[in-house]
Amino acid sequence: MKKLVRSALNDRSRNRPFQFMVGGAFFFLSLFTIHCSLFTATAVAQSRDFLTAEEVEIIRDAQQIDDRMDVLVKAIDRRFEALNAPVSVPVVGKVKKDDREWGKAPTGTRVELLFDIKRILQKAIDDIDNLAERPESMVVDPDEKPDKKRPKTFAALFPKAVRSLAKACERYQPVLKAELDRSTDNAEKGLISATLDLCSDVIASVAKLPAAVKKEKN
Repeated sequence: MKKLVRSALNDRSRNRPFQFMVGGAFFFLSLFTIHCSLFTATAVAQSRDFLTAEEVEIIRDAQQIDDRMDVLVKAIDRRFEALNAPVSVPVVGKVKKDDREWGKAPTGTRVELLFDIKRILQKAIDDIDNLAERPESMVVDPDEKPDKKRPKTFAALFPKAVRSLAKACERYQPVLKAELDRSTDNAEKGLISATLDLCSDVIASVAKLPAAVKKEKN
């Protein structure tokens, strides 16, 4: 009995290198397949503009950082609607009428629209980071009347812009997580996971801001 056990163990040990090679080859083949699908999908998505022509013009006009965030957030919201995964839009107080020409709703495959969302969110983060590095470059909307009580300074507008983007990211998280759970496409999952990471980074950045100043009642 002991000899048979030893013999069986020896046979197993001899087969382990082959089993490892087969298992390892399958594992690396799976990784390679996933990598190729992600690379192909990303390459296709990168070959197109992630903003419509109308959106580009609106963003170009929105030079003030808080306005810029509002515009980029709306551009992202439009992609979620195109994905049939609309996000909740909070309504607080009087809604400011938006008479700008946004043009037709964005179109594309799921991968393309998800890639658009990621790239637009990354652009919003880049715009904030660039202004954080060069506060003196901040632009104030010349068409708005100056407010002596609340002057449009970097200290006032920058935190407002970050918080605005963070609130949007909080709205995006549950929708993205739901899309991640129901997706069976590796390219989609990769893009959704990357966008969720960006959302987490934005939300975490709020903790580094100075405490929000409460508006005085008139």
